[in-house]
Amino acid sequence: MNEHLEQLKEIRSMMERSSKFLSLSGLSGISAGICALAGAWYAHQKIHVDALYHLFDPQVREEIVPLLVIDALIVLISALVTGAFFTIRRARKKGFKMWNSTSKRLLVSMLIPLLAGGAFCIAMLYHGFFWLCFPATLIFYGIALVNASRYTVHDTFYLGISEIIIGIIALFLAQWNLNFWALGFGVLHIIYGAVVYFRYETK
Repeated sequence: MNEHLEQLKEIRSMMERSSKFLSLSGLSGISAGICALAGAWYAHQKIHVDALYHLFDPQVREEIVPLLVIDALIVLISALVTGAFFTIRRARKKGFKMWNSTSKRLLVSMLIPLLAGGAFCIAMLYHGFFWLCFPATLIFYGIALVNASRYTVHDTFYLGISEIIIGIIALFLAQWNLNFWALGFGVLHIIYGAVVYFRYETK
């Protein structure tokens, strides 16, 4: 009887590995959150408080927008590099394949809303509504995570919903957008990463 149960568990485990991308490391989430908090701190140090109340002043936009774009790109690249490092390390440790049909579906499910969100943010920058980019990135990223949760750990779904909620709130509180951005991409990522790490990687 026990032998049959073990076989069923092994079959279930194999099916889960084939339908879910389980290589994602919780440390990737933690590192991404740390990068986001560092970027938010830097932006907070550089942006004048008074500028928040003159968002449509061309001179203010000319000063702030390039700084925010460069800062965001540095955060994104840093998060991707550190995330890839921890994910690849976990995949090799567990003997998982990084690139398979499941990881391809996961990538496509994330790229569609992310590319749409990127186009939306570029349009907002073009028309001068750059402060809407903060909540927009949270919302579209949350949608991407909800889509991707079908192909990875279910905790990703709750992170996605949380990002969407924070982004929607931030739409109506423009003066606190940087704080909400730090909360969504920084604090929530660290919490999510810690949950994934201790739930799936310390067993």
